[in-house]
Amino acid sequence: MRSSIVPGRVPNNNPASAHRLLEKKKEYESVAALERASALFVKRIEALADDCQVMADAGQVHGQVLEQWPNMFRILGHFLANRQQYAESEASLAGLESAPGERLVRIPLDEVQAGNAKPS
Repeated sequence: MRSSIVPGRVPNNNPASAHRLLEKKKEYESVAALERASALFVKRIEALADDCQVMADAGQVHGQVLEQWPNMFRILGHFLANRQQYAESEASLAGLESAPGERLVRIPLDEVQAGNAKPS
């Protein structure tokens, strides 16, 4: 006589099906572990991509700064040339005025930026 089996229940008396069930459980646990590891890997790669984006932005800023150096050297060259000219004539003008370029001037950046933002 055949024993009745409830759907979803594995009979205990069949060693082949119990072994197969054990293998499938191990396989499922392995796939679940692989999925968790993959999700962690994706998060790490996304964080690495964010770091690379920050470095790319920093590279652009450095490039903009380096782009200004030739202009700074040009201005410095003009200043030094004027300073040398005025150093020669300074002996005759002793103490009347300071040479051009030797005075610090405060430039209100807010007004300059506001002026650049408004089209004329």
